Amino acid sequence: MADLLGATNPVPGYDNTTINRNIPISPDNTQIQNVPDPSRVTGADNRTEQQDAGQAGNSGQIRYDSNFQTFLQQLRQGQDVTQLLSRLLFRQGTLVSSGMSEGIAEEMSQALGMLKMDQGQLLHFLTGQVKAGTRFGGALFALLRSAYARADSAGVRADILNFLKSYSDWSSTSHIEGNLLRELGGMADAMPASWGDQVRQLLARLENGVAAGDRRGNLALIQQEVLPFMSSYVSQTHDLGTPRELLSLFALDVARYENGSEEKLAETFHQLAGYGTLKSMLGNIDGPALLKLLQTSQAPKSSTATRFADHLAAAAGRALRGEGSAEVQQVFRNLVSAMLVNESVYMPLSHYLIPMEMDGRMLFSEVWVDPDAEEKKGERGQVEKCMRLLFKIDVQGLGLFDVILTNRERDVGVVVACPKGVAPFSREIEQTISQILVRNELTPAAISVRKMERPVTLTEVFPKIFEGKNSVNVKV
Repeated sequence: MADLLGATNPVPGYDNTTINRNIPISPDNTQIQNVPDPSRVTGADNRTEQQDAGQAGNSGQIRYDSNFQTFLQQLRQGQDVTQLLSRLLFRQGTLVSSGMSEGIAEEMSQALGMLKMDQGQLLHFLTGQVKAGTRFGGALFALLRSAYARADSAGVRADILNFLKSYSDWSSTSHIEGNLLRELGGMADAMPASWGDQVRQLLARLENGVAAGDRRGNLALIQQEVLPFMSSYVSQTHDLGTPRELLSLFALDVARYENGSEEKLAETFHQLAGYGTLKSMLGNIDGPALLKLLQTSQAPKSSTATRFADHLAAAAGRALRGEGSAEVQQVFRNLVSAMLVNESVYMPLSHYLIPMEMDGRMLFSEVWVDPDAEEKKGERGQVEKCMRLLFKIDVQGLGLFDVILTNRERDVGVVVACPKGVAPFSREIEQTISQILVRNELTPAAISVRKMERPVTLTEVFPKIFEGKNSVNVKV
């Protein structure tokens, strides 16, 4: 019988307390497993739920303990978009057509034909990217930002966020509709033919509704026929594979599609107008006036930057669907991965591309911008904010340049790391940069041009990226 109370005499040599006292203390023993305790720091052990940050980062293994560490790992291992674009578009000044399918080559040719720019066209291209990358731009959203910062009530802030969420879904209508069609088509392909044929009939009706712009009819079709049919299929066949996974994504997109309706957008907006602090600012804006105002705040779809991005995305889509050689597919895969990392929620910087052909020379450049890069204390202890930009420029026939530009009010500092062949002209380049700044009524603070020893990393120029470590970022 088990000795639960310890009432019997212990057997000599088998006393638990004696055994525990005789265990030697070995802090470096990797077999020791510490008790997980978030409130204290424990020694290293061999628990499988822990990973060494350095080993995981260098081995290419995906970090499962932290979203932010995964972002840093991908940022460290990713390739520069400038080099990928240069490799993709040009090799020794000619289009890389070997290994490309006809569709990819056509899309890249269309993108390539848009890169011949003068100074005015370049400014238009860059401003188009800025507008396209800022969904919440314009006077209305500036007003809402100010109201959100000054709001004392949690209800006001919640209603502002609800309106922004509805606007985001409304402005993403075409993207959401494309998701719905693709997911429904994927479900039909993954189901038995007897069920899949019925889903394809529903898909054809949904395609007609999307083409006609009948959001209300599309929602009625989805809610009254598509979802009940798929629910019946899963319950009867117990298919927990691809159709059920796509159904989960489909339901999320349906919720966004419904939340982005014009009726919902007007409802959330007029909810804001009910607050006294916002009523005087918003004025008497009705539903049609609101839609017109929001449409004018969106980036024009016909801009050069938007059309270039569309052609590049279309070419990447073809490659990732299996067109072209394995080399071309890998280049596009790396390009898409690098773009996604730069658009991550953990990236505190604005990111832009400047691909162009000027004076017969191709140039591919990435730009990262931090308008609030650092707070430097002056001689009297005051806080000084600055804007910092990093340019990575790949110039045809010259090589890779790194340009770090720092601006404090009218003082501008420029540090250029140039290829070996350009280094002998460093003094002339410094003088030219100073003249350009003075011509634009700016003060050259520190101008330096030197030979590049190694490409500078993003985290070296913007240590602000590591501030994400101070937030809760654990994965489940």
